[in-house]
Amino acid sequence: MNRTMLTDEAIKRWDKHAEFFTANYTELGDKARIVYLNPTILPLMEDVKGKNVLDAGCGEGYLSRMLAERGANVTAVDYSKKMLEIAKTRTDNNTNITYHYGNCEDLHFLKDNQFDLIISNMVIQDLQDYQAAIQEMFRLLKEGGQFIFSILHTCFITPNSGWVRNEDGEKLFWKVEKYFYEGAYEQNFPADADDKVVYYHRTLSSYVKAIRKAGFTLMDMEEPKPTEDVLKKYPELKEDFNCADFIIFICEK
Repeated sequence: MNRTMLTDEAIKRWDKHAEFFTANYTELGDKARIVYLNPTILPLMEDVKGKNVLDAGCGEGYLSRMLAERGANVTAVDYSKKMLEIAKTRTDNNTNITYHYGNCEDLHFLKDNQFDLIISNMVIQDLQDYQAAIQEMFRLLKEGGQFIFSILHTCFITPNSGWVRNEDGEKLFWKVEKYFYEGAYEQNFPADADDKVVYYHRTLSSYVKAIRKAGFTLMDMEEPKPTEDVLKKYPELKEDFNCADFIIFICEK
């Protein structure tokens, strides 16, 4: 596929698969968010009561709703109109969330320096111009504010990565290929779809450089892993948990 695939095509495919992608979401999101992302991200955000928070790439809005329940004033944006439709149907009219259609690469309709906290959960990997998006987050954040974003782990989830299996279909090891490739690639989702979801791969150093170039200080990174209690609830993860699936960056303006 074309490594510079246009964002419009990526958006078109997310719109097409939005209902399938979110069908099994609970009020806490899907299993990956429940097991890996929420237990790591939520403690990082600390007390959000009364704070102005941007959910940059809100999808079906589960995290926006969790933030609003904790007392935050939430602005939620997404570039998939279908995702926003789903988010609005799942959100109580009295909930303190304002939804906007917009691409995180250019949120010109939002004013500078207006957010105390910006969270972008599994979004930056879906954007063609990730550097512009990170720069936008810097523009929108108040001085001293935090920008927290999670992505598929760029060191392990790469084009052509996946399980190598034996003749009986048993998993042997996780294979990583094309780590230094930077650009678009396609992922089968759902497996029987006639087209694929578009992701963009970059190296870890490219993300760190983009963070610093935008003006942020990289305060910390996290690689979520399931707790013992979670593994008891989802014992099948013991076989799958051989490397980090996600990485979270904690940045400060």
